[in-house]
Amino acid sequence: QVQLVESGGGLVQVGGSLRLSCAASGRTFSWGAMGWFRQAPGKEREFVAAIGWSGHRTYANSVKGRFTISRDNPNNTVSLQMNNLKPEDTAVYSCAASLSSGIPTILGGYHYWGQGTQVTVSS
Repeated sequence: QVQLVESGGGLVQVGGSLRLSCAASGRTFSWGAMGWFRQAPGKEREFVAAIGWSGHRTYANSVKGRFTISRDNPNNTVSLQMNNLKPEDTAVYSCAASLSSGIPTILGGYHYWGQGTQVTVSS
């Protein structure tokens, strides 16, 4: 059984920072890319960032330059450092794990999901 548990969400003012973490357990030896997605009220879930096993990163254009994804393979964690937050970053953020090769940027490329953590940016 695979479990992904996010932490670090909360309320922050515009321009502030938050760091999200995702702790993974289970069949971690099979994982490839890890990713973060978000879903705002009334909108579809969207890709935010992903990182491959070796550390290659990819980001959505909307967060490039502000967010940084990282992973700690020995400790099975992936983090998302979010700086210069904007009201449009308000969403439930979920981490995901992929069993596929490559670094997927679509929902279908991921096989396991966390429950999500709320991030609210107030103006």
